[in-house]
Amino acid sequence: MGIGEAFARELGARGHNLVLVARSGERLHTLAEALRKERGIRVEVCVVDLSYVDAPVAVYEFCSQLHIKVDFLVNCAGLSRAGYFDDILPGKLEEIMMVNMMAMAKLTRLFASDMVARRQGNIINIASLGGLQGVPGLAIYSASKAFVITLAEALYIELKSKGINVVVVCPGFIDTGFFEHAGHNAAKIRLPLSGTDVVVKAAITGLAKKKIRVFPTLLDVILVFLQRLVTRKTVVRLAGFFSAVHDD
Repeated sequence: MGIGEAFARELGARGHNLVLVARSGERLHTLAEALRKERGIRVEVCVVDLSYVDAPVAVYEFCSQLHIKVDFLVNCAGLSRAGYFDDILPGKLEEIMMVNMMAMAKLTRLFASDMVARRQGNIINIASLGGLQGVPGLAIYSASKAFVITLAEALYIELKSKGINVVVVCPGFIDTGFFEHAGHNAAKIRLPLSGTDVVVKAAITGLAKKKIRVFPTLLDVILVFLQRLVTRKTVVRLAGFFSAVHDD
């Protein structure tokens, strides 16, 4: 759903065959059938929960068994939990870290090896403006997105000479069902919400232009620039104010 579905629809419209991955099997099959009918493309469905340690290997083996060569990897699965760090249950903490960091890193490692062997491939990692500083009330989420950003930036340099394009996308708040699942009241957020299509188009354009980091909207660019003009404490406090997880 959300950004993942938007990517599937856009890439399907461009004629790409797809492998859809998520834990919600019914939603995946519904989307897959719609894309097959609308676009006439091959769409495979791999139902896995990326919070499980062996899930990335299961995805890779699924593709291998079907003799699918993946030349376009989009890492956009993500979890969050709004609230103070010391209130988050340990199980939820581990789940967020597994999906946002470990699954992303493992999937990239597995599929990048095949891309390097073929000397061609593309990797899009979806991070967040939240990854550019800590966000009070979204501490583990912002920390995990910092991981996504720095890993992608390193891979951009490491894999460039091997024929692989890597880009990391850092959007602000996106209008999806993400907030409700995270226990975050979207109505309190003090910044405008962008549509998923903005993120997808910015990602694909950035990849084509071989950019290392992409900010989808002008507001995103402005917010990043303004960080240079204030202290780090102010940056973090403003991030908490804009996200409005807590009113205090």
